Amino acid sequence: MLILKRIENRRDVSGFTLIEILIVITILGILASLVAVRLMDRPGEARAMKAKMDIQALENALKLYKLDSAVFPTTEQGLNALVVKPSHGRIPKSWREGGYLEKEVVPKDPWNNDYLYQCPGVYNRDFDLWSYGADGEEGGEGEDADVTNWFVDRKKSAGI
Repeated sequence: MLILKRIENRRDVSGFTLIEILIVITILGILASLVAVRLMDRPGEARAMKAKMDIQALENALKLYKLDSAVFPTTEQGLNALVVKPSHGRIPKSWREGGYLEKEVVPKDPWNNDYLYQCPGVYNRDFDLWSYGADGEEGGEGEDADVTNWFVDRKKSAGI
């Protein structure tokens, strides 16, 4: 009898109650809404951060391309060489089936413009990769500021 009583008591205290689960869900909802409000207050910063992340992903894909091909795509081949095997210019010896980008499409920048690519680069050692920002023109401040791979590299080397 005593053993059965102990087993029943254990069943009563194990797990979470419905109220505890609802409290946790409510707290998570409040935290999520606070984060969403902060991001909504600064959409320009969020877009610039997305552009920086895209540029870093494109840089990684270009480096993988070079590992397989021994060269970067030419300016004329552009970033399309990451998703479709080039048929002109320097043709890669061993191009990866399926391409070098996860979604098999070259992404647009957060302002729905194409990322720009130049090889060899003027500002960066191997290639330049950039977006002109919201205004689509060189220079600018705030959301209109250019996002570039040479700016990203400078920040890395400064330890920022």
